[in-house]
Amino acid sequence: MHWRTLWAVVWWSGLRLLAADWPQFLGPTANGVSTETGLIDRLPTNGPTRIWARTIGTGYSAPSIRDGRLVLFHRESDQEIVECLGAATGKTLWKHQDPSSFRDPYGYNNGPRCSPLLTDEYCYTFGAEGRLLCLNIKDGSVVWRRETSREFEVPEAFFGVGSTPILEGGRLIVALGGQPNSGVVAFDPKTGKTLWQSVGNSCWAGVVAIGWRGEPPYRWTGVEKSASYASPIAAMIHGKRHLFCLMRQGLVSLDPTNGAVNFVRWFQSQANDSVNAMTPLVVVDQVLISAAYYRVGSVLLRITPGGEGFDEVWRHPRSPFERNLSTGTFEMPTLEMHWSQPILVQGMLYGFSGRNEPDASLRCVELGSGKLRWERSERWSHPAPGSEAQPKVFGRGAMIFADGRLIALGEGGMLGLFKPSPDRCEELGRWQVPEMHYPCWAGPVLSDQRLYLRSENQLICLEFAAKRL
Repeated sequence: MHWRTLWAVVWWSGLRLLAADWPQFLGPTANGVSTETGLIDRLPTNGPTRIWARTIGTGYSAPSIRDGRLVLFHRESDQEIVECLGAATGKTLWKHQDPSSFRDPYGYNNGPRCSPLLTDEYCYTFGAEGRLLCLNIKDGSVVWRRETSREFEVPEAFFGVGSTPILEGGRLIVALGGQPNSGVVAFDPKTGKTLWQSVGNSCWAGVVAIGWRGEPPYRWTGVEKSASYASPIAAMIHGKRHLFCLMRQGLVSLDPTNGAVNFVRWFQSQANDSVNAMTPLVVVDQVLISAAYYRVGSVLLRITPGGEGFDEVWRHPRSPFERNLSTGTFEMPTLEMHWSQPILVQGMLYGFSGRNEPDASLRCVELGSGKLRWERSERWSHPAPGSEAQPKVFGRGAMIFADGRLIALGEGGMLGLFKPSPDRCEELGRWQVPEMHYPCWAGPVLSDQRLYLRSENQLICLEFAAKRL
């Protein structure tokens, strides 16, 4: 091989090592953290350079990226579409579509909610009606499909299907919410064959609701809405592999090889129209869960050495129904994550806390204690119908972390850059993306020093490199 050719191969290989794919929900390590460096350290006044932009179909699904391919999951008219684009160009490489008649019962959009899951061979998607689909990543041809809502007796969920599957130990893990004991199901990722089913009546019946008002042990009825809107997450703790699934009833730890239950922890609002949507955050031997419905708040658990139980490190609020005797007010949670996951940096959690826009705030909370270090109000009101007015703040939003900085996208389309600090909120610039309007509920995606933002009908690729070679 000529030395120039050899040098070119080495140079390109080095670039690929610096570039990081984003092949699944919440990125390569499923915690919103990227290893990419060489990024801009401040947002320009007029925003980063726009590489490409497209008007797309509806949905809340964040795109996923692997080996130069971006896969977008969206809906146009009555078709649920899996579309593969060139990540650098935005041009369509292939497209697969299936009919969809899903209608959100609360009036939200009718597109898919789950992000694609990509490997070097396959693309997996989980549609709003429960269609689990495996496509060939090269050309979009169908490898297998399962209609899970029909096959597993899944009661109609509140907002459609919303828990993105994961791959773990050669198994495709899906939080279905089926009855009576198929809340979580493992499939063979190559054939779609069912490998095991777990979670439901067998683990929730008889559990006492923790932190409530003295309710009796729970009686399983067989019609529970148990589907999760949080993605499962797997981790090695004390030498034992755990699969953590935050279902509507609470947290379940499973053996990923066979679905055996290690332990459960009740974590559900008493309000009927409530869900759990934050993917659990695992830190060494601790697991953080959080929700934003009616003061449920957050809990940090430490897994015991045997892996079959936990100790509670902190819970806030201690009880959502007890008033402070001195003030006569309810104790308010220090952290209420609605759908996004907080980002952990040097022992501090950073995230947008709050159930609705009127009570949203950007917060820094100590992981070890649950203590609030600082907060900044992000309250805003919806614009009048037909108005193009956009918020001056982030509202609620989602963050990722890369190259020492937090990258935030607010639900009204505000892009922000922050330096994590336990002492104060250090903003490094903000920019209202002109094309993006409420609701922007898909988190930012970073790959090859390009930032991808998705709203209900726009997909935008921005240059995020400080200097591209």
